[in-house]
Amino acid sequence: MYRMLDTRARGLRLSRRSTSLLALLATSAVLVTGCANTGETEAAGGGAESGASASGGGEQVVREPTTEASGEGCTLDTYAGGVEAVELEGAKVGFSQSEPDTAAFRAAETQSIQDEAAAVGAELMVTNANGELPKQISDIQDLLNQGVELLIVAPLNSDGLDPALSAAAEAGVPVITIDRKVTNEYCSDYVTFIGSDFYSQGQRAADAMAKATDGEANVAILLGSSGNNVTDQRNQGFLDQVEAEHPDLTVVVEQTANFARDEGQSVTEQLLQSNPEIDAIYAHNDEMALGAVTAVTAAGRAPGTDVKIVSIDGTANAVQAIVDGQMNAVIESNPRFGPLAFATAQQFFDGESIPEDLIIEDREYGPDNAEAELDNAF
Repeated sequence: MYRMLDTRARGLRLSRRSTSLLALLATSAVLVTGCANTGETEAAGGGAESGASASGGGEQVVREPTTEASGEGCTLDTYAGGVEAVELEGAKVGFSQSEPDTAAFRAAETQSIQDEAAAVGAELMVTNANGELPKQISDIQDLLNQGVELLIVAPLNSDGLDPALSAAAEAGVPVITIDRKVTNEYCSDYVTFIGSDFYSQGQRAADAMAKATDGEANVAILLGSSGNNVTDQRNQGFLDQVEAEHPDLTVVVEQTANFARDEGQSVTEQLLQSNPEIDAIYAHNDEMALGAVTAVTAAGRAPGTDVKIVSIDGTANAVQAIVDGQMNAVIESNPRFGPLAFATAQQFFDGESIPEDLIIEDREYGPDNAEAELDNAF
């Protein structure tokens, strides 16, 4: 099953459901109830018991559409003026990672792609832009020069990859984007976007914050890096949900900490000094939240008690912090895209119609389940 984003709530275009893609995903991608640590080699799209391919434990789901889609899906004939079908077994596939694998999310993401490439018999070539947009453009162009027949790209930003995506289209190489959605043209610059519903993540974080604070708090928001849809939608979803459902949650300040733990710590230190009334922090990712834990402790206050902390990702360190009472909730952002990316690529090369957005299911961790679910964090 899959779900496409609501254009009225998210500002994203939709495309018509593909019946055959739905059938494939219903059998190969199911609820994310057993995602394992990155060091394991169970399947992200179903473990050994389900017979799906290997890539990081547990099972994925893409949810049913909540709105009617408009327009036709992307096919071999319509994509970038038409491309040739490729047999994935033995094919050269390029994966452009955007940020260092020292981050748990990126490590799990890369591992999932590597494991699934091995499962389908593809020859995978991996590059890492290390957080530099010019390098990611160069990486993609280098992969094209080496003859890749499919590109999977985790964009650093939603904007700025135009030269690389144009080069791929000119070379007749289809692009599947994961995790961050680009602002380029669907079915011309990329086949589909696979990722989470970031707006919904923000809404769920607001609900979790309200639960942790009994609905009343002075909240500081640690924003992710600017220029990508993850930051924008995680923030807007939170703000909209607060306005609609939790009016006694007061957002005191918002400041960028660039998804980094050290910046999360330093920014939180500054915010607590300038706004001592802050008693809750919403971080756009776990790394910033863990930095906030350190800052709150250094300020002589108890993280998770004096200052409630809610974040998004689902890393093992953050879930452990819930177990330890230092954080209050984590909304998962599932990084295990491998099975869904390669299944979608196969459907595309088989001539099927691919929707613009494929949205996977994300779990949630809190005091009631964090200890029992710790092994499912990445």
